[in-house]
Amino acid sequence: NCQGTEPALTKCRASPWGESSCSHGKHASVVCSGSAVSTFAPVRLVDGPGRCAGRVEVFHNEKWGTVCDDSWDFMDAKVVCRQLDCGTVVMAPRRAHFGQGQGPIWLDDVRCMGTEAALSECRTKGWGVHGCEHGEDAGVVCSDLDPGSSEALRLVNGPHRCAGRVEVFHNQQWGTICDDGWDLNDAAVVCRQLGCGTAMSAPGLSGFGQGSGPIWLDGVSCLGTEATLAECPVKLWGHHTCNHVEDAGVVCSGNPHHMPSLLRLVGGLSECAGRVEVFYNNKWGTVCDDSWDLRDAAVVCRELGCGVALSAPGSARFGWGAGPIWLDDVSCTGEETDFSKCQAKMWGIHNCHHGEDAGVVCAAGNSSSADLQLVDGPHRCAGRVEVLHAGQWGTVCDDGWDLNDAAVVCRQLGCGRAEAAPGRARFGRGMGRIWLDDVACAGSEDALAQCRAHPWGQSNCNHGEDAGVVCSGTS
Repeated sequence: NCQGTEPALTKCRASPWGESSCSHGKHASVVCSGSAVSTFAPVRLVDGPGRCAGRVEVFHNEKWGTVCDDSWDFMDAKVVCRQLDCGTVVMAPRRAHFGQGQGPIWLDDVRCMGTEAALSECRTKGWGVHGCEHGEDAGVVCSDLDPGSSEALRLVNGPHRCAGRVEVFHNQQWGTICDDGWDLNDAAVVCRQLGCGTAMSAPGLSGFGQGSGPIWLDGVSCLGTEATLAECPVKLWGHHTCNHVEDAGVVCSGNPHHMPSLLRLVGGLSECAGRVEVFYNNKWGTVCDDSWDLRDAAVVCRELGCGVALSAPGSARFGWGAGPIWLDDVSCTGEETDFSKCQAKMWGIHNCHHGEDAGVVCAAGNSSSADLQLVDGPHRCAGRVEVLHAGQWGTVCDDGWDLNDAAVVCRQLGCGRAEAAPGRARFGRGMGRIWLDDVACAGSEDALAQCRAHPWGQSNCNHGEDAGVVCSGTS
């Protein structure tokens, strides 16, 4: 029974040492306002309509990870909403309602009283101790979510954030809009709400691909002057006679602070190396490699802000694309500032197949030797291959690993030529992520990041398949 002024707890009045009528469930605790608060693990909500709804992720050990939904309830969600200053809890969805996360599952069997200042103060099994998978990721929806805000509306599967299939967030779920009566007035409101300028077109018939989940709105009839879609007359939420073939889309004039890109590189290990794809007629498509050369690549690299062009590989070096082949016989002078200004056959006219898809490697897609290391070998030029991505070192799977791949590693590290490309964890099993799988270098690349591979972190391997390299150099 302290007065509050005592210098130490032992100076306060209390029952004699060891004498109590309490059970262990009545342990007292304290949260102070001082430096200890910084020990609360940060929390965030992702893949929802805004910062106050989404999949729960906590930051621990320099990594974001998810929370398993075992025993997940309103009390746990209440603590998350309070920690984020997002109002009261509306919903505590389970079963990866906001999609499956990646990385570690940090917490399981969370049991908050509801009064804690942070999720990391609640009882749990302990950091990283769980029997779960990401299909059980927990979510939260808090009350501070304005349905008229741009956060409750999005455009997906388009070339940039101001064009795509229209999706609205309702009843804690993203859903689409039916194209019955959908016109430029409706599109104008969407563009205004998203800060995307004026409406250029209002394509229906799933012009940006078919959505999934509920079809939330039908019979939308905006005047075109409304500030948000929520102000327009519609049928009741979820009442429709449509299917996803009729999903509505929008193309806005764009946000002056967000220049739309109608060009992208895919299938590479950076945004500045990969298969060239262009956006036309509401679809992404590829470019045929007939007469494709460094001048064409130079324009692509310049437009994407990726520096100078290092190479212009053809023959689907970065994998076969899908969908239309939009361009053939591209003939840039190399001076153009916009790839669409280069000479080519008419859109969609070609005599090619996807085995001839053109690619580009730009200078900005070139990793330094600091992003690559050989470990647990006899010297720095032999060992298990490890790459640095997203601030974390990880290994490379040995599926398809050969001397061509090893040659690129040795070149990037300044270690001479490749003498061997051992697999099956010859230099011991690594730890952490397996970053790369099915690496397929031609052998002439300057850096591993220029080679074709599965996207970062996607593999079907274990660390018993970690790839290694032995180079001719030793230092």
